[in-house]
Amino acid sequence: MPVVTEKGARELTIRPPDDRGPCHGKPEEMRVIRSMTAFASAERATPWGTLACELRSVNHRFLELTIRTPDELRAFEPALREAVAARVARGKLDLVLRLRAPEGSGALQLNEARVQELSALAIALSARFPGLSTPFTDLVQFPGVLQAPEADAVELQAQALALLDTVLAEFVAAREREGGKLKAVIAERIDGIERIARDIRELMPQIRTGQRAKLQSRLDDLLKGTSVAVDAGRIEQEFVLWLQKLDVDEELDRLDSHVAEARRVLGLREAVGRRLDFLLQEFNREANTLGSKAVDARSTAAAVELKVLIDQVREQIQNIE
Repeated sequence: MPVVTEKGARELTIRPPDDRGPCHGKPEEMRVIRSMTAFASAERATPWGTLACELRSVNHRFLELTIRTPDELRAFEPALREAVAARVARGKLDLVLRLRAPEGSGALQLNEARVQELSALAIALSARFPGLSTPFTDLVQFPGVLQAPEADAVELQAQALALLDTVLAEFVAAREREGGKLKAVIAERIDGIERIARDIRELMPQIRTGQRAKLQSRLDDLLKGTSVAVDAGRIEQEFVLWLQKLDVDEELDRLDSHVAEARRVLGLREAVGRRLDFLLQEFNREANTLGSKAVDARSTAAAVELKVLIDQVREQIQNIE
């Protein structure tokens, strides 16, 4: 593997983003909904061997990037990290960058100064310890005896960033393809939530009428065979007060508002995972209230179905950037 050496102090200075190649400065407005799970890899031939890059990710609350490179490429890590952060907002990412020397290229060179140093040491040891010998095969295994040709640090970094740009393009495309599938599933569930809210709204007049009839029937049964005087006005007032406790118009209005907001967020060209996660908390709050106010089998079933759809949406958005 080539040894990266300085060609001057300025050559290892990290260049500004606009000098790094096409993987920087990507406009945010080009984003669409993305999954946080993806994998991409690519290789690139260089004068010093083949650069190989792999990038994989899983879902995570924040952007967490682990970079694995050999010692020869470690100086590039800040530039690699910045390049990834410019294209990815969330996820636990693992970036691997390797440089393989071409096989049979004869690229290894003998460090004669190192060999002379080790030979002198071997002679001194033999003089002190007669019979001690150092085979040639052992000698060449000492660090620094065989070296790869020196590589230009700036040029190799440019090659690495160009390769990373290719990998990132494939990586982001994979995220967007999966994100499109997630978006379709979420949109379908949001449609279901809207339908349930509409069904509950249509049911409420029937539910109120039915509950009022039940209350009146129970009151009639209690008063049957008695001579108790009943204040019809007071009874009506109590009916109204009790039925008001069952009113869910506000919850349904807020649910409709959340549905509209969810659709708006799904249309944004930016990272929306956290927004959707927060919005799901609001959906769940309204669903819990609707469930607590349910007084018959139809409204109870609707509230349960609503919570099922909300949980399904929550499962999907856990993997959205």
